Order: sequence, then C-alpha cells, then structure tokens
Amino acid sequence: MKAARARQSTPERIAPPLVWTFDGPFARCLADLEDALRRAIVQLGDVASVAVLIELSLPALKDRVHAGDSIQPAWGDFLERLAHRYGLPAAPRVRHVRNGGPLATLVVAYRS
Repeated sequence: MKAARARQSTPERIAPPLVWTFDGPFARCLADLEDALRRAIVQLGDVASVAVLIELSLPALKDRVHAGDSIQPAWGDFLERLAHRYGLPAAPRVRHVRNGGPLATLVVAYRS
C-alpha cells in the first residue's frame, strides 16, 4: 500500500490593495474619490471579487466643517451613486478613523 501523499495546495495569490488618499475641500475629495474608484474598476477588469473601503478622518472632517464645507447633500449623493452606478457586489464599507491624516482614503482590494 502506498503512503498517501499530502495534497499540497498553493496559496491563492492576493494582490496588494490599491490605495489612494484625498485631502482638501469635502465635495472635491468625494469627486476625486469617485473618479479614482471608476478608474480602478476599469483597471481591474474582470476579477473574482472586489471589496471597497473608504476611511474618513474625523479630525480632518471637523477641520473641513470649520472651514465652511458642508457635508450634506454631497455625502448622501455620493453614497447613492456608489450604490447604483458601479456594479459593486456590496456597498463600500465606510470606516471613521479618529487619527489625523488625509480626509479620505480609498482602498480597493481584489482577487483574480
């Protein structure tokens, strides 16, 4: 009887995520973020799965509000466009971070 060989599977290679940061006026950051997402989707083409994360820096957002930027309706319109326009399997996850840094960070992870 031959000894059973352990089946060796090669781990699936996951590409590093695509990451962009945005700073400046709130509405401008949202427009640039949406443009970057649209370009990422075109660049990726047909992939097995994709996940999108948006990080918003609360201190940077507070600074933008103090500078006179308004959050609504720009934020609501932005989320509505992302939910219906780009064919994502799920709405982007939005994480609010309490540290300083850029106003917004877009992370697109994917698997081929």
